[in-house]
Amino acid sequence: MNFVPSKTLAQQGMLCVHRLREALKEERTACINRIRGLLAEFGVVLPQKPAILRQHLNDVLEVATNDIAAMAGLVLQRAQAHWRELEVHIQWCDERIAAHQKEDEQVQRAAELKGVGPITASAVIATVGDFKQFKNGAQFGAWLGLTPKQNSSGGKTSLGSITKRGSNYLRNLLIQGAKSVVLVGKHNDDPISQWAQRLRQRGGWHKAVVALANKKARILWAVMSGTKRYDAHHVSIPPAGIISMPT
Repeated sequence: MNFVPSKTLAQQGMLCVHRLREALKEERTACINRIRGLLAEFGVVLPQKPAILRQHLNDVLEVATNDIAAMAGLVLQRAQAHWRELEVHIQWCDERIAAHQKEDEQVQRAAELKGVGPITASAVIATVGDFKQFKNGAQFGAWLGLTPKQNSSGGKTSLGSITKRGSNYLRNLLIQGAKSVVLVGKHNDDPISQWAQRLRQRGGWHKAVVALANKKARILWAVMSGTKRYDAHHVSIPPAGIISMPT
């Protein structure tokens, strides 16, 4: 049996914050869609961006009083109040995550990686804790479900889509962070950004994003299981006969 270290009470507490935040985000999206649907019933259609809806909702409710039934107007006001309340709760979760980064040296080290912000760093540390439970970065990436499935036969290797095993939350956070790095990578001169751009040109956007997320997971393991800080311009020196890849 493969035993893993038990999570501390502090880790469990931070994971509760992350789970609450994700649930509140889903509820906020549902609330926004509900408001848009109610307005559409009366012929009021606004752009899909939440910021535009927030900006014009008060004006719509005031100007369209004659076109919207009195009860429907009250319903929309209650829905708007619910939206504001959800924003307050999400802000509270963000403050707890920011405090976690400020107080925990591990979270600070993890957040130094490009594409790994405070939320991702806090979630990784709260979920994993001791990175030395993994033998290497490849094992950590496989645990997150970022490695491709293999269907090899007769000495021919065939790689498929990623396994998507492990934590969906952590995997999605790493992929979202990788998207931002690939998107602005052409403006950066560090080896990893340039590697991601070359991969994007050869294999396309999605493959580059997932491959970069997997590489970030490996780098996270290397940084958190050792004592050195992250260096964006570090290039590993492989043994003789092995082609160098930026890490």
